[in-house]
Amino acid sequence: MPLDTILAELKMERNRLNRAIAALEGVTRPTRRNPARGPSRSRTRRRAKMSAEARQRISEAKKQWWAKKKREGSGSRRIKTGS
Repeated sequence: MPLDTILAELKMERNRLNRAIAALEGVTRPTRRNPARGPSRSRTRRRAKMSAEARQRISEAKKQWWAKKKREGSGSRRIKTGS
């Protein structure tokens, strides 16, 4: 392969990579913060931990809710089988 062809292909690849880098920098660049500092702590949300008692209360409430729905819905809506 001639040297001129190799150089031309490498330059095309370099230009493609430079365009991709510029596009990514435009997307990821923070607008109001110093990029060296990273995201602020106020923006990061952490999921609250639920106690075992709270999980148990929610579980019992949901079981009661489903039992009520089953009692209310029994007989009013039946699914036909394809026979």
